[in-house]
Amino acid sequence: MKPTLLLFILFFFSSCHFFEKEIDKEVIAKVGSHFLYRDDLENIVGPGTSKEDSIVMVNTFIDKWATQQLLLDKAKVNLSQEKLDAYDELVANYRTDLYTKGYVDIIATQSLNTEISESELQSFYEQNKENFLLNEDLVQLRYLHVGKENRSVNELKQQLFNFSEKDKKAIEEKSIQFKTISLNDSIWVEAQTVKDKIAVVTAENYSELLKKSNRLELQDSLGVYLIYVKDVLSQNDLAPLSYVKPTIEQIILNKRKLDIIKNLEKDILQDAIRTKKFEVFQ
Repeated sequence: MKPTLLLFILFFFSSCHFFEKEIDKEVIAKVGSHFLYRDDLENIVGPGTSKEDSIVMVNTFIDKWATQQLLLDKAKVNLSQEKLDAYDELVANYRTDLYTKGYVDIIATQSLNTEISESELQSFYEQNKENFLLNEDLVQLRYLHVGKENRSVNELKQQLFNFSEKDKKAIEEKSIQFKTISLNDSIWVEAQTVKDKIAVVTAENYSELLKKSNRLELQDSLGVYLIYVKDVLSQNDLAPLSYVKPTIEQIILNKRKLDIIKNLEKDILQDAIRTKKFEVFQ
């Protein structure tokens, strides 16, 4: 048998095998030489989506796919070869970046020590205080929202404002009576968040929220808000460590991750040089 005939037969059968694989797939749409298969529509429609919405979502996806293929074909014909080469290079670089960054991120994440001691947090905080100035007002407070029908407002007021251990226990035992309650006055919260959450805190009385040790009794149509402002920090004050702790933890972890990646890149290059996988010819 002649070599050319043998090559033709091999190509014919391999091509048939390829087309058999493609035929097994159900074609949904075709644009020129591009095919969209049913498999490509997986995960387009989420669980619980109505039949009507599903049809709209699938049709929208198909139309978008067709438009992209048509534009792609037009671009390949009408863009200069110089442009096409430049875009191909960008695509290749982007692909390389995705692969390499994905790989080093996995390695760095697996090797990352996520334990951060309090002394490390404190040290970082002390060395970078100038970066932790507040750009919003913070408050520490406790409050109750008491319904209009409640007859023990005066007693609750004394208990919330004095707040001895006995007072705290008494309030907690009656917590089911309140519309809302917050007794954790050791955490710092943004004053604006308090204003947004408590409807009776308005632009007119907002300044009262920014007074340390202030006692507020504000009413609306639903009842009475009893608020005790334990402490206040203003804009440009130094943020407390407890408030910026999550930010510092993230900064430390990111730095550790970058160090791991830097060492990984250094080690992999040195290993390639040692094993002669990487050589520079001059």
